[in-house]
Amino acid sequence: MNEEPERQYRDDDGGARLGSGPSPVELAEMALVEAELDQRWPETKIEPSLTRIATLMDLLGSPQQSYPAIHVAGTNGKTSVTRMIDALLTALHRRTGRITSPHLQLATERISIDNAPISPAKYVETYRELQPYIEMIDAQSDTAGGPPMSKFEVLTGMAYAAFAEAPVDVAIVETGMGGTWDATNVIDGQVAVITPIGLDHVDYLGPDLASIAGEKAGIIKRAPESLVPRDNVAVIAQQEPEAMDVLLRRAVEVDAAVAREGFEFQVLARRVAVGGQQLELQGLGGVYDEIFLPLHGEHQARNAVLALAAVEAFFGAGAERQLDIEAVRAGFASVTSPGRMERMRSAPTIFIDAAHNPAGARALAATLSEEFDFRKLVGVIAVLGDKDAAGILEAVEPVFDEIVVTTNGSPRAMDVDSLANLAVQRFGDERVVTADTLPDALESAIAIAEEVGDPGEAVSGAGIIVTGSVVTAGAARALFGKDPA
Repeated sequence: MNEEPERQYRDDDGGARLGSGPSPVELAEMALVEAELDQRWPETKIEPSLTRIATLMDLLGSPQQSYPAIHVAGTNGKTSVTRMIDALLTALHRRTGRITSPHLQLATERISIDNAPISPAKYVETYRELQPYIEMIDAQSDTAGGPPMSKFEVLTGMAYAAFAEAPVDVAIVETGMGGTWDATNVIDGQVAVITPIGLDHVDYLGPDLASIAGEKAGIIKRAPESLVPRDNVAVIAQQEPEAMDVLLRRAVEVDAAVAREGFEFQVLARRVAVGGQQLELQGLGGVYDEIFLPLHGEHQARNAVLALAAVEAFFGAGAERQLDIEAVRAGFASVTSPGRMERMRSAPTIFIDAAHNPAGARALAATLSEEFDFRKLVGVIAVLGDKDAAGILEAVEPVFDEIVVTTNGSPRAMDVDSLANLAVQRFGDERVVTADTLPDALESAIAIAEEVGDPGEAVSGAGIIVTGSVVTAGAARALFGKDPA
């Protein structure tokens, strides 16, 4: 058995410490907290109100106002962009707090300080400190005929409190769902970042791109009045016209400056490199060349230039104010994005990817087509029941020789038979295999990948991609013994 690698966690004052990980007691205490939080509304259920989270912030003394913030919304690429911004700010000597969601393996991943998740002990401590205030708000809301605080609202409050206590120099905050009514939106980000917008969560955000863009645009805000005037900036990825129109109208409404991909910033060049890609980026402050990004795919190159522009906007960079290029190179070289075309093993090569909607699946398929040359490629797919499984399958069909459909163990997962029926409609009977569990699916996929066709055919050159959901990627990551990150 491989020795457990040394891992980095946050100690009680927020600083980094090295060790072998949390104790069984700490994990048990965290499990109790998670069980309590799971009794609340899940992240897939929201109410268009910021009253409860705003009340919690008021009771805590408005910790979210004690540091500047970069706020990230959109449909695809949010987590990767958030982590890239974090890496760049760290390389530029800023202490960071980061919120991402959902988590892959452990809830502590959602709240990071100095580019590492807080410890389970700190997670529990923060929750217990906030618990009396949370229960007070629950009671007030119940009296008024409303729901108690949701799990996401509580986690957001915990993050903002932990950042203030650390303290951090800047928070990088990924929205959960939408923007206007997302619990994170009690923060006033001086930079609002909008990643590509697509159709997702239509039950809550609206039936079309314009409606969804309207919700996402809620994080673009007017700069507050202060003794030292500053501009708020909206940094916007390439969008469909109907979405871009809504975003630009919002920026005009709140008098926010705008930087758009393809106009004020863009990817000038990219080429595939060992372990990632080499980039040349046009930022707001000039050209940044010889950038190595250890992530695969054109979509990640575009995420990178979006993150670069956001950091430039944060520092007030313009045509004559370029960031230190060596720091930018170091920041991008240090980027990790767990669960996003992340290699788990070789022979056969196994990647996991958290693509959970058709747009993400199309980006995955494009990456596999453009950057890899597998002799045989097998997909392991498990999808949540509220997602567009047919759209995901349609997007990946051209690149997979065969697929194994399964479940990721989540109560929200689509059952194997239903997913298999959709898969057969797209792939045909002969290219679809079923498995009751993810471990069984991986075993089947490895056997398919290692099958030898014609006599003398090499066994090498086969690949397996585990995808379909963030939950699927997280479950696979745990099976391969990867630590939360």
